[in-house]
Amino acid sequence: MSFSAPGSPPPPQPQQQPPVPVQPYPQSGPAPYPVPPQTHPHPGGPFHPAPPMPQGVLRSPQGLATALTWLLGASAAVHLFSAGVGVYEQAWMQGFPGNTHFDDLELGLSPALTILAGLLQLLTLLPTVVVFIVWFHRVRTNGGIFRPGAFTLGPGWAIGAWFIPVANLFLPYRIARETWRASTQRGPDGSDRTAPAALLTSWWVLWVVSAIVGRVFSGIYAGADTVDELLEAGRLGIVADLATMIAGVLAVLFVRRLTAMQNTMATEGPYARA
Repeated sequence: MSFSAPGSPPPPQPQQQPPVPVQPYPQSGPAPYPVPPQTHPHPGGPFHPAPPMPQGVLRSPQGLATALTWLLGASAAVHLFSAGVGVYEQAWMQGFPGNTHFDDLELGLSPALTILAGLLQLLTLLPTVVVFIVWFHRVRTNGGIFRPGAFTLGPGWAIGAWFIPVANLFLPYRIARETWRASTQRGPDGSDRTAPAALLTSWWVLWVVSAIVGRVFSGIYAGADTVDELLEAGRLGIVADLATMIAGVLAVLFVRRLTAMQNTMATEGPYARA
């Protein structure tokens, strides 16, 4: 209890801060979606408890997903071209004795095509990696707003996990799985649902395989001196290019699917319609 002199004004009352509501995707950005009220579909009923009211600002991943579709498609086409060049190179080198030294090979169309394929891969790699990581961080941040308790790592790991040797073979997949779950609507009664993640798993396994085979190919190719050694490395290169091409196609499907799931969460709310 507090006391004050007669006639003095009453002490100021503390003001309560209103809760911060969920903000929709910014109206100035792509795909502005209003966020519906986050209420339980069956108030008062004997159903699963409603999740806590999410807080934060949702940002649409749609524009980044569209850019990624084009970049990943271009990258897949380049790797398909590179695989074709590898097949042509295999046929070209068959005309030389197996013990022929690399420096003694006659320059022709095959080496020029190999150099061109390598340059195209470098030109598509950097923008694809940058846009993918930005998109990945955005969907992870949105997932933390949809369902904060679904994550074991902070949003910053959606960027940093890609740059840690060895850990980048499994940490990004872990984050992607948690984001996938957080972006899945609950059942009409509030029950937790699990969206099939076969697409995500298939993409990641194939990407890891292509990355490992690509590194083995690079090591063998760098140390190859004879035609036989170049042929052996070239076969691995073809496998790596084809695996990367298929992984790129699966990555497009994964990006579009997860983006669509988050758009549904932002427009319809966390509960699926009955």
